[in-house]
Amino acid sequence: MVRKELIGSYRDLDMYKMAMEGAIRIFELTRNFPAEEEFSLVDQIRRSSRSVCANIGEAWRKRRYEAAFVSKLSDTETEAAETQVWGEVAFRCGYWHEETFRGTDEHYDQIMGKLVRMIDNPRPWLIASSK
Repeated sequence: MVRKELIGSYRDLDMYKMAMEGAIRIFELTRNFPAEEEFSLVDQIRRSSRSVCANIGEAWRKRRYEAAFVSKLSDTETEAAETQVWGEVAFRCGYWHEETFRGTDEHYDQIMGKLVRMIDNPRPWLIASSK
């Protein structure tokens, strides 16, 4: 059930709150990566995790047009999956413990689940046309 009346901004969406929490956590988890990873793995995982947040905000502003809204939500899902991939790389390179990787991976699975539900049923979220 969609409780749209309680949502005044993308910042009110659970998926946005989770995405912001994830981006901040990724930032903290990558602070002590080796210097040689600063412009590769660190940069990539931080960018993708932050992109999840940014794309949710962008999608919210595209609610006048269903196709544009769904497309931006799909982009968001892609960035969340990319964040998972970089998390797996961090784990396999020995920068994260398995528990950290599994927790981060599950966190982004939950975000993607919310995104997919919105993608599959976007109409309640669209801005009604004044025509």
